[in-house]
Amino acid sequence: MLDSIFSNVNFDIKAVLIAMGAAIILGIFIGILYKISNAESGSFAVVVAILPLLVTIVIMIVNGNIGTSVAVLGAFGLIRFRSAPGSAKEICFIFFAMAVGLATGMGFFTLAVLLTMVCGLFILILEKINFGSSLSSERELRITIPEDLNYDDIFDDIFSEYTKSIKLEKVKTCNMGTMYELSYRIKMKDMKQQKEFMDKLRCRNGNLTIVLGLVQSGNW
Repeated sequence: MLDSIFSNVNFDIKAVLIAMGAAIILGIFIGILYKISNAESGSFAVVVAILPLLVTIVIMIVNGNIGTSVAVLGAFGLIRFRSAPGSAKEICFIFFAMAVGLATGMGFFTLAVLLTMVCGLFILILEKINFGSSLSSERELRITIPEDLNYDDIFDDIFSEYTKSIKLEKVKTCNMGTMYELSYRIKMKDMKQQKEFMDKLRCRNGNLTIVLGLVQSGNW
């Protein structure tokens, strides 16, 4: 019924529907899992949900043809390098969804379900225990000062009171050269003193902009 007009490759309509149904169900599960692990998932959750179905269809169309497989891989590679690079989490979920799609496309439905359940449970456990995340007292600090203020030691007493370590990483001009922006990497002595720390800094820099942000290290 669903015979290819280009070759002698035949498709069983029942097997095709089962494979597509399994890919849709498992894809939705992967999409929900991505939304759970990423609050700002946006449209990428939809991409992850539909990817197993697309890969399943491609695998059934290829049906073991090596030449066609190479062409499909080349097309996927072109799409990958023409798109913006994603985060490590997005790349991991893409491979996850593709692996499930490959399994369903080859007819290994039990393997696809086991792969989805085991990998999904593993991801949830790692997310729960914050595995690989290393949020600490280290912060990025950016201070804007007037051009006539000497920044070499103007904040030294405040830094010695509230920080364990301080490193000036970058100095740049801003606002048409009338101000400087100082970029520091600091470690706080007490994380509860951040507001008090910033209040003293803004009193010293004339109440200009101060940014105190997290340093992301090892967060996928």
